[in-house]
Amino acid sequence: MKDADQATDPLRKITVLTEPTEDLLNERQQTDFRTTRQNCLKWLVTFGKNPSKAEGYARSTVKTRAHRMDQFYRWVWQQKTDGYTTNITHDHADAWLKHIAMTDHSAAHKSNCRKSLLMLFRWREHEHGLDEWTPDYTFSAPNRSTTPRDYLTRDERTKIREAALEHGSVPAYGNLSPEERDRWKAYLAQRYGKPKEDVVPDDWERANGWKIPSLIATSLDAGFRPIEVERASPRWVDVDNSVLRIPKAESSKNEAHWVVSLQDDTADMLDRWLAQRDTNPMYDDSDHLWLTREANPYGSSALRQVLRRLCDTAGIDYEHRQMSFYALRHSTGTYMTREEGLAAAQTQLRHTSEQTTMKYDQVPVEDRQNALDRM
Repeated sequence: MKDADQATDPLRKITVLTEPTEDLLNERQQTDFRTTRQNCLKWLVTFGKNPSKAEGYARSTVKTRAHRMDQFYRWVWQQKTDGYTTNITHDHADAWLKHIAMTDHSAAHKSNCRKSLLMLFRWREHEHGLDEWTPDYTFSAPNRSTTPRDYLTRDERTKIREAALEHGSVPAYGNLSPEERDRWKAYLAQRYGKPKEDVVPDDWERANGWKIPSLIATSLDAGFRPIEVERASPRWVDVDNSVLRIPKAESSKNEAHWVVSLQDDTADMLDRWLAQRDTNPMYDDSDHLWLTREANPYGSSALRQVLRRLCDTAGIDYEHRQMSFYALRHSTGTYMTREEGLAAAQTQLRHTSEQTTMKYDQVPVEDRQNALDRM
């Protein structure tokens, strides 16, 4: 029986509490940290690779990276918090990678440290509802670090924009029979967390609103970072000229005043959304352009969930892709550089340095495929 238990143990041959860590902690801290580690490592082995399909990482991969996660915790305790904590933060992770970058270790070791932290924070993101961590550093072969992360193709950009128009929509109130209307009332009551008898025609208009279409279209055009979606204000929107005017004090880097171009269709969506926004009491005391259903500003995690739902609607497979909200920004940078050059992309993406924009100066994959077809 003992042998059978060992065979089914997801953490067999993985050291949960290492000797260096045990030497640093008292008995109660050891117990607490062992629980944290077990929860994390079991999740990675069982769900970490694809939570929706209960597909975990290989045990050998988790075993190797668990060792580096342990090193990270000890570094935080000794260098950043002056003592034991399991509340590790994005700032801690960025600081450790900066420390690793200045060591004499190989690029492969540094890259593995980074991957280990990505796994650790993936667990914290899914199990504790924290925002996604986007590392400040990459470690790889020469010139590879200049390559942007995954991005949407031209066709996918169109599909996402169209999926946003379909997102959450319901049939028109006046086109429903009493029986159909009753069923949709039950749906909207659940969606908005209110009694069925309190659902009114205005809730139909709200369901078919322009919040998500305007958010996605604006983010596609402007290449918004998640923090910019969070900070966006109605004051930025200039519908008449189809631009966003972002004050220096409110830009993500606080370095310049930016005028960002929008498509006329996007400006029209924003105009429609602003009219709807003015009628929603949730926004009465808020300067945020968009809020979640819970009246919170959009963070990285919420935006990623929105994007992945739209990918599902559009039939875009993201199982083996880094489909974070940054995929929209990276696609804007890639195609703006392709169409108008680095200078245009630099301004549209609000980069103060051309060097930052240069990573988008590459030929998109579909253009390379077309070139092969012509050969």
